[in-house]
Amino acid sequence: MKRKMSVPSIIYIIVVMIFLYLPIFVLILYSFNNGKTSVWKGFTLKWYSELFNSVPIMTSLKNTIIIAILASIISTVLGTLASVGIFNMKNPLRSIVTNVSNVPIINPEIVTGVSFMLLFVFVGNIFHFEMGFGTVLIAHISFCTPYVILNVMPKLRQMDYSIYEAALDLGCNERQAFFKTVIPEIMPGVISGLLMSFTYSLDDFVITYFTRGAKFQTLPIEIYTMLKRRISPTINALSTLLFVITITILIIVNVREAKAEESRS
Repeated sequence: MKRKMSVPSIIYIIVVMIFLYLPIFVLILYSFNNGKTSVWKGFTLKWYSELFNSVPIMTSLKNTIIIAILASIISTVLGTLASVGIFNMKNPLRSIVTNVSNVPIINPEIVTGVSFMLLFVFVGNIFHFEMGFGTVLIAHISFCTPYVILNVMPKLRQMDYSIYEAALDLGCNERQAFFKTVIPEIMPGVISGLLMSFTYSLDDFVITYFTRGAKFQTLPIEIYTMLKRRISPTINALSTLLFVITITILIIVNVREAKAEESRS
């Protein structure tokens, strides 16, 4: 039985939504402003045209997307395998390893970034390499993997383990039983971990700033560099596109999960 919301509750939700999203809508509005100031001077799409014609921004965007895709895929594989390994451990070892895997999540990003920087400088002096694409990718994989573990472990706890045992009794070997029974059961957690890893990697600034070196540039770093100079309206256009893409992905994922829930029920 559904409960009707009271008028104060509705007003409260509306006020919170306005507080959260009004700055974003103002940003979207001024991405179409013909002037460079906060004074409205007419509708234009020139900032979007300048955005796509900007070589530094497009290069940074390409680097960011490549890093995010690779880091999310690799961390999802590592995190899923780590979750299965942790799940099969016996207490108290399982609890200890689980708590240790959660440390990078609660650890301040600046501590993680500085730690990675010192590690890469130390190793680089030994093997004579510079920080860049590889170091950023390793750092992103390291801080994304715990989020995958965080999403997959609850699905493993909810799974009916007798399905796996039944698959073994029916002639599957351990590998076949794992891919035919365990993976489908934990797939929602795997997908959630993948999307969370992609989002965090795409958005990361602090850890990337300390591990990128002098030549490699990602989109958050490029935006930070642009803000040091006079703010260009192309930032509004870029932020608008990122917001629209994020909202679109969330809508697709939620619709897909809703349809899956309906089919299961």
